[in-house]
Amino acid sequence: MNASLAAAPLTEPLRRAANPARPLPTPGELRRELPLSPELAARIEAQRQAIHEILAGHDGRLLVVVGPCSIHDPEAALAYARRLAALAPQVEDRLLPVMRVYVEKPRTTVGWKGLAYDPDLDGSDDMARGLEVSRRLMREVAELGLPVATELLQPMLAPYLEDLLSWVAIGARTTESQLHRELASGLDAAVGFKNATGGDIGVALDAMRAAAHPHSHFGLDEDGRPVVAETDGNPHTQLVLRGGYGEPNYQAAHVQAARHALEDAGLSPRLMVDCSHANARKDHRRQSEVLLDVLAQRQAGETALAGLMLESHLHEGKQPLDPGRLRHGVSVTDACIGWETTEHLLLTAAERLR
Repeated sequence: MNASLAAAPLTEPLRRAANPARPLPTPGELRRELPLSPELAARIEAQRQAIHEILAGHDGRLLVVVGPCSIHDPEAALAYARRLAALAPQVEDRLLPVMRVYVEKPRTTVGWKGLAYDPDLDGSDDMARGLEVSRRLMREVAELGLPVATELLQPMLAPYLEDLLSWVAIGARTTESQLHRELASGLDAAVGFKNATGGDIGVALDAMRAAAHPHSHFGLDEDGRPVVAETDGNPHTQLVLRGGYGEPNYQAAHVQAARHALEDAGLSPRLMVDCSHANARKDHRRQSEVLLDVLAQRQAGETALAGLMLESHLHEGKQPLDPGRLRHGVSVTDACIGWETTEHLLLTAAERLR
């Protein structure tokens, strides 16, 4: 017998014993600990409806999903949120700002997975505290009057947070996932499916069609029991162009081709542009030129462009994840533009669209 195979039954139980499972609160327990007031719940529903109206073409404003690439410091995130909430009334006639509160981060290999996983940034992976911190932060941002957006990466996290969300991203790596399409089909929030990392938009169109249909799938109820989850389908989805393999796909020819593809698929020809990632050629400073190009297309009469995304923080750039030396308001994942640039871009966008 192979020696490594013979050893496996002896070593595997030891490995499991050294890493015991740690309990988490159920979604119901966390929601009861951090509930929404009736007034806040009604406001979030109104914000969702406003986003639906933009995506349906019934509201001419531009949806702008803006904020840090990821949240690692709740205090810095709240400082950002207060600035965005103060700016929103100055632009709300032409823009609808939605704050990115991303508490999960997809990793190509390994790395810090986000606030919900490791809120102490030290590898301790206190996910119970991560869930509590994430929900509390989203509630505080929503209480400032801002719609909340996030990327849902782990479907099990959705029941802890979904009542706070007005817009949801499904990332380029998970758009093709059946689990995420089923998840999207049961959300009340609008959902943006990003094109594949290689630039292919076909997988996102397939995802939109799948999410629009009812599904029965494995799930958990609010008390953590396994259930057959039944969804009604989500008609409020959109394609998000984020470029692919280092090449952008936000220019007029790309947008026109995407609009035709949506129409041919029988889908609403309303889409968003992610100003970061491959569209910015991995240079956060080029987000400005992407945004200005999107505005020019809108001014030229391109009706497909319903929204855009910006990665922005209090201060420009990014920094290594060194818990003892972190600078306030600087991203620890993708580099971001700073607040001054963000404010200028949003004021400029509102002015040009008036």
